[in-house]
Amino acid sequence: MTRNDICEEILWKKSDGLTPYPEALDFMAIRSRQIYEGEASPLVWLVEHPPIFTAGTSARPEDLYNPHDYPTYSAGRGGQWTYHGPGQRLAYVMLDLGRQNGTIPPRDLRAFVKGLEQWIIATLAYLSVEAFTRDGRIGVWTIDPLSGQEAKIAALGIRVSRWVSWHGISINLDPALDDFDGIVPCGIREFGVTSLRRFNPALTMQDLDDALAVTWPAHFGSTPQEG
Repeated sequence: MTRNDICEEILWKKSDGLTPYPEALDFMAIRSRQIYEGEASPLVWLVEHPPIFTAGTSARPEDLYNPHDYPTYSAGRGGQWTYHGPGQRLAYVMLDLGRQNGTIPPRDLRAFVKGLEQWIIATLAYLSVEAFTRDGRIGVWTIDPLSGQEAKIAALGIRVSRWVSWHGISINLDPALDDFDGIVPCGIREFGVTSLRRFNPALTMQDLDDALAVTWPAHFGSTPQEG
């Protein structure tokens, strides 16, 4: 039996307001190193950012249009272009992947990514939104209630340094969906984006945060503890 099987806690931090992206990158870089060195505990960090575009390691310049001239950053994570902005919840997941984390075996990146996807799907189900993944497409998808077409509602991109993860997931609560027109999201041109607000206008960011915390233990084996 691993320590994660014994209801181990994980620190769960939420930042109010809009966190500048460079500040988030600096924090994650330092925290991931501290986790590796045994000087800090694993952490899930919930934030929102000002409107920005971030480039993953596979991002192509031709997929960036940026009509509003939002700041752009090299994220250092996997994936392509991603938009972040107010109304979108970022959950930065900093875990020691060298050990067992709930259902995730040690040093199994494929299982970790799958775990993140299933966590998102379970979170959305908790909020009465059916979501799914598609082979060959990055992210988590749903049927947009306005268009009746498949649309992306959540994205994920990770970076792993010395078997400690950073970056994580984003879920659209109520961002300005037109801002996604400034890129080809994750390099996929054929599909649009949607948000939780289209399913239930009464949902709040706190509702989403609560759902993320409730569904976390089943996938990662630890219990969120505010810190």
